[in-house]
Amino acid sequence: MTTHRIRTSVSLTALALALGHGPAAAQEATQEALARRTTLEEISVAGARLVGTGLSPDVAWDPKDVSLTRASPVGLNLKTPDRGASRLGLTPLETPASIDVISGETARTRGQNTVTEAVTENATGITTVAAPGNGNGAFTSRGFAGPNSIQQLYDGTRLFVGAGTVTFPFDTWNIERIEVLRGPASVLYGDGAIGGIVNVVTKKPLFTQFDVVRIGGGSYGTARLALDSTGPIGDAVAYRLNVSGNRSSGWMTPEGEFQNLAVSGALTLQATPDLSFTLSHDLGYQEPARYWGSPVIGNRVPDSLRFRNYNVRDAKITWADNWTQLKTEWTPSADITIRNTSYRLQSRRHWLDVEQYSFNRNTGLVDRGDYLEIYHSQEQVGNRFDAAFKGDLFGFRNEFVAGFDVNHIDFKHTNNFYFDKTDSVPVFGGNLGLFPQDGRAIPAYATATNQASVFAENRLILSEQFALLSGVRYDASQLDRENLQTGGRFGKSFGGLGYRFGGIYNPTPDIALYAQYATATDPVGSLISLSQSLAGFDLSTGRQVEVGIKGLSFGGSLEWTLAGYRIVKNNLISQLPGTSTVSVQVGQQSSQGVEAAVSILFPEGWRVDANVALLHAQYDDFNQVVNGATVSFAGRQPIDVPEQVSNLWLNWAFAPRWEARLGVQYVGETFNDFGNTAPRPAYALLNAGLDYQVTATSRLSLRGYNLTDEIFAISGNAVNGVNTNWLLGRPRTFEVAYTVAW
Repeated sequence: MTTHRIRTSVSLTALALALGHGPAAAQEATQEALARRTTLEEISVAGARLVGTGLSPDVAWDPKDVSLTRASPVGLNLKTPDRGASRLGLTPLETPASIDVISGETARTRGQNTVTEAVTENATGITTVAAPGNGNGAFTSRGFAGPNSIQQLYDGTRLFVGAGTVTFPFDTWNIERIEVLRGPASVLYGDGAIGGIVNVVTKKPLFTQFDVVRIGGGSYGTARLALDSTGPIGDAVAYRLNVSGNRSSGWMTPEGEFQNLAVSGALTLQATPDLSFTLSHDLGYQEPARYWGSPVIGNRVPDSLRFRNYNVRDAKITWADNWTQLKTEWTPSADITIRNTSYRLQSRRHWLDVEQYSFNRNTGLVDRGDYLEIYHSQEQVGNRFDAAFKGDLFGFRNEFVAGFDVNHIDFKHTNNFYFDKTDSVPVFGGNLGLFPQDGRAIPAYATATNQASVFAENRLILSEQFALLSGVRYDASQLDRENLQTGGRFGKSFGGLGYRFGGIYNPTPDIALYAQYATATDPVGSLISLSQSLAGFDLSTGRQVEVGIKGLSFGGSLEWTLAGYRIVKNNLISQLPGTSTVSVQVGQQSSQGVEAAVSILFPEGWRVDANVALLHAQYDDFNQVVNGATVSFAGRQPIDVPEQVSNLWLNWAFAPRWEARLGVQYVGETFNDFGNTAPRPAYALLNAGLDYQVTATSRLSLRGYNLTDEIFAISGNAVNGVNTNWLLGRPRTFEVAYTVAW
């Protein structure tokens, strides 16, 4: 068909929603609009009503994008194809698993400028334990915490975790959607995913010219500027360029300022109607706040210490990431799709800090320790290939995909772990000092890791109402580590098998009941930075049983999900009972819970999005040495894991061109220690927004964060079961932004 290019800033899918269609009818309405060649004037007439859908000016629709796979800014996206939970590109309604599909547009209209905010404030049961040491990107899910248990992907590509740190992606400006799979995902992406995966999917080049700019600012000298431009270069090539820069003086003093820059560029060559190539490069540069926590006094951080930073005056944190990917997709027939991704990923990180603080009751001073300088140099080169086929098996419709993934990772760690210094500074005022020159980092160790995997997934459709899904993946890794100070070397090989079986039953086309059994593997530490003390242990293994139901009602105006699960993880490193030095891999951790989500589009411009996760997580068999004695922590709640998490968003388009939104995020009590004697209190955050649609292609936005100005801790530390310091979250802040497209 002849391409009809419309220069506009709104998606026809969202237009269908605005004109009264539910999400389930949005694709049909879009196809109808395409058939009648919807004009810009028709879209502009509906402009005032678009606010009620959550639409903003930075959504574009491309007539060549006939797959219509991009996420809607409204609802749970149960009918949006998703590749984070299945390589077959199934929708959440077709997949026997718990999945969140978060539109990038949803994140931006709610004022969520970071991936961490977008995931934790929208997905079900996901929280953050972000800290400078883990790259400000660590999550918790279903009773498990950290980047070695919740894997993070960028367009389906995984950067292997080095020394517990992941620093990219971090900005939501260039995001089309975020796919969150809760529960074991090793069958898809290998070890390190027993709690789930977070897959960030970027905006792609379009053959429709489209440009948008956002400028904003707010409390504490915050300034934001962003550009998104896409369009054709001739008839066969399209480009996309996203640039986003943010900076702020920060609320901690001194050394609380932060700044970052994210640049994403991509070119797509549509060589033939069936063959396309996309070359992309993504750059991320961050200088986060050099803040590692506030001293705890009496199980709280006093108001008077809330904005006080105790780091040295010349502290430094810089993270630079570069991702280059070449993607090829060939569809020789309607039943065959072949995909290949080649990539080169780089990460350079530097820390120069004092990272531990505690209040000394005897001296009235703040004791400081862990004077650390650390460099990470990481490079990963790899290739992922898969081929998908549709056909018949034993007389039934069948979909099958198989492929492989290979990587080579070089990782170098430079540190000053030889350096041991402590000091004390006044609680208020005083000279915080400089980092000692005799404590600078020296090369410590280097590793070379080769990883290869094969995977397959199958969907057998037994009837219009019942389908079976299965998947399997085997990973083989070889690590070689060299001590750069002594010349000592060791090597370690790992093999991990993950598999999944599930069935899904559709009593009606819009309701799905499902059951699933899945397995997973986690490394005992970050695989590519594994120490010799852990080299004798195998991967930890886990298994999950999950049942659930999800569906749409009232033409898609109501979407809902409900799931229950139990996960057991074995082979934790535990202390051998009766000894103080012998470790064995016999421990066990488990969690069980229920999760629910709902999205309701009411008449008169009202919309409610809500989710809740309730779980019970515990160590079943876990021993550690405390003050020279072996102590069992069986029955204790795992570190950093909350057992109650919920989100609520209320939208109201109360007048033409106006929309207000209110968000509440609740995170239950967590603990900083195995014995559960060092708690971090539960907290509830109240966020709000007000949008005015100035024109059909421009919007003025006001955002308020933590409106009750609650003092809350994202992560923390404890010594001998006593809290020492908490890393506090954002205080009450306000921002204003103006977004315009043309």
